[in-house]
Amino acid sequence: MPDPESVDDEGYVIGSGRSGIVRRIDHDDFDPVGTLVLIAIYMVIVGAMWIFMYFVEFLGGDLTVIG
Repeated sequence: MPDPESVDDEGYVIGSGRSGIVRRIDHDDFDPVGTLVLIAIYMVIVGAMWIFMYFVEFLGGDLTVIG
């Protein structure tokens, strides 16, 4: 049984998850800048690895097979 002081006017225990704050994010309000930054960083890493492997494999002479 919860303490009577921890129960709000609607009968919910304070801190039980119902805060009454509702915020709707519409499609137009959503701006995925962080996702685009992560994708750009990933593409830069992949591009740098590709350039590095180009110089290692093709400009170093014969092709090498490891494995």
